Parts: sequence; C-alpha cells; structure tokens
Amino acid sequence: MAKGIKEPTDDDDYIDIDDTGPGDLKGADGGYAWEEEYKRSWDVIQEDASGSIQSIVLGINDQQRRRRVRDTEAIQRGIIRHVVLIIDQSENMNLRDLMPTRIQCALSTVGMFIGEYFDQNPISQLSVIATKDGLAEKLTDLSGNPMDHLNALKDKANKDLAGEPSLQNALELAMHTLRRAPSHGSREIVCVMGSLTTCDPGDIAQTLEALKHAQVRVSMVHLAAE
Repeated sequence: MAKGIKEPTDDDDYIDIDDTGPGDLKGADGGYAWEEEYKRSWDVIQEDASGSIQSIVLGINDQQRRRRVRDTEAIQRGIIRHVVLIIDQSENMNLRDLMPTRIQCALSTVGMFIGEYFDQNPISQLSVIATKDGLAEKLTDLSGNPMDHLNALKDKANKDLAGEPSLQNALELAMHTLRRAPSHGSREIVCVMGSLTTCDPGDIAQTLEALKHAQVRVSMVHLAAE
C-alpha cells in the first residue's frame, strides 16, 4: 500500500444518499414540504345553500381589488386627480366581436373603473364625454359623485350609436373641461374607442401638442386595434 494514503475506517463519517427517505420530505400537515408553499385555490371554493358559487366569486374579486389597492399604495399620485373619460358612441361600437356588443362590454368595464377610481381617489373628480357623428358631447361635468356618471352612461351612452367618432373634438372638449381644474391636481384623459377612423375638423397633431403643453396626460384603450 502506498505511503500517505489512509484507508477509510468504520468510524469515519460518510453521507448515504438513502438517509433522506420519504418521511423526511413530509410537511406538518402530512403532505410534501414543497406543497406547503402553494395555495390550492380550488380548495376554498364551496357552494352556498342554493348550490351557487357566485358569492365565493364575488368574495375572491373583492380580495383581489383590495390587494391591488394595497400594492399601489407606494405609487406617487396627485392628491386630487381630474379625469375626463371619453366614450366612443359611433356605429362601430354596435359590433358583436365582443359580447354582447362592444358598447355593452365597454360600459360594463367603465362602470367598474368608475367605482374603483372613486374608491382609490375619494376626493378626486371625473367627467364623461361621448363622441359620435363627428361631434363630441359632454354627458357629465367634473364631479365627485360616481352615481352621476354611472347614470349618465346608462341613460345616454348606450343609445343612438351612429356615424364616426371625432377624437379631436372630444380631446378639445376634454381639454376645455380640464382648464377649470385647479393646478395642484393632476389632469388626465382616458379614451375608450372602438373605431379605427376619426372624423376631425382639423389637424389633430396641433391638439396633441396643446395637450402636451397643458401637461394633460392622455391614455388610450382601443377595442379594435390592429
């Protein structure tokens, strides 16, 4: 035997890969330890007395809404926000590629947006503008009452869909509405459009440049973007 080489003895420590058996992988509840890191959402779904899961779904949606509010607490926003919501009321909003129609789908989503907007910004204000036939009409002025806007959308925005929208006229009317907003709050425009065309009286680039100069933020949501 070569000098300097020590043969292993029975007293030497060694690792046996079979020492970690299935019993060592079990968690506190009897399952595998790695399973405890994941929550199986289907375990919490329970039917109510009538056999429906609607109440559970509403509870889960409420939890998700509160989680979104908690996760956005660190975002810096103006103390008071002033938002003008532009709704496309053209004939393209009557198409059925989104069920039941584009306008119905848009109004349902906008209704939820208005509720969450005032839930997260209780002292902010909102205005609603509709555009069709190359014109823009103000449905509600800047207000902090969500019911005013919801009732206006229910009564007017779902009727008489016609012609093409005018994005420029709607933006000009929104900018005029926001001029009366105090400077210490943010000024924003949110457009919900369903038409790929717009019937404008002039150069919309000039309107966009005026919005930029007035420090108005414009966001676009399009239902038929290619």
